Amino acid sequence: MKYWKRDYGLTLRVWLTMFLLFLVYLVFLAVLSMLGVGLPFLVILVFAMAFIQYFFSDRLVLWSTRARILEPEEYPELHSMVERLAAEADIPKPRVALMQTPVPNAFATGRSPKHAVVAVTDSIMRLLSPRELEAVIAHELSHVKNRDVLTLTIASFVAMIAALTMNNFLFASMFSRDRNNPWIIAGIVAIIVYFVSQLLIMALSRYREFAADRGSAYITGRPADLISALEKISGRMDHVPPEQKQAVQSANAFFIIPALSGNTLMELFSTHPPLEKRIANLEKVEMELAGMSVP
Repeated sequence: MKYWKRDYGLTLRVWLTMFLLFLVYLVFLAVLSMLGVGLPFLVILVFAMAFIQYFFSDRLVLWSTRARILEPEEYPELHSMVERLAAEADIPKPRVALMQTPVPNAFATGRSPKHAVVAVTDSIMRLLSPRELEAVIAHELSHVKNRDVLTLTIASFVAMIAALTMNNFLFASMFSRDRNNPWIIAGIVAIIVYFVSQLLIMALSRYREFAADRGSAYITGRPADLISALEKISGRMDHVPPEQKQAVQSANAFFIIPALSGNTLMELFSTHPPLEKRIANLEKVEMELAGMSVP
């Protein structure tokens, strides 16, 4: 790829977040071990959940969004666009899917570049110009190239254990009056661990969005097209009926722009960075590419 290069600052933040999650995981296991709480069943169950999430993520996401895999003879221009951009990104051409919804958006899923799916909504194809749509698809292909499904599956391991422990805590508190019951104490610890791990996972997710934006700019060589696309999608989202956005909420974390987003105070719990920060990031890439193209 002509412009692709690793963002070492972003990579460092991702690895730091993963390291912090690992530390949280070790502390949590140590506390549970001190309390004498049996962990084998929980760990086995979490591994099973992670296995399903990793190996069947594409099917689960397609099922939950009702997106339909398109054959090559359907929407040939879209297939050609995805194939050309995938070649530029140096990854296999993913399957292409279409989601029927007035919410203009796109997403990618799949455990590896060889098992990936890129989906667009019918409304985003009507909203964006071909160049803007290319930039959006390049963003999704960057998620595939960066193996973000694998990254977030590993990162969510601690949160899943904490969530199951919290459920046991709630169950134990219903039938026990013993305040020293280890499951109750473990549940309180699990709540704290779950809260901290979710903060770290959301931060990791936001970093991945920045990386995918940069990847799109490197693949197309046109950061301005992605800026324009993000602004159009965000502007159109304000006019989509709330019930339609609620209907696709399950795919919020996968979308290029979430259908439903919180206020500024909830930014720490958001899967995506604020639009203005993404645009500022892309403007920096634009200046970088302009410098690289000068003889």
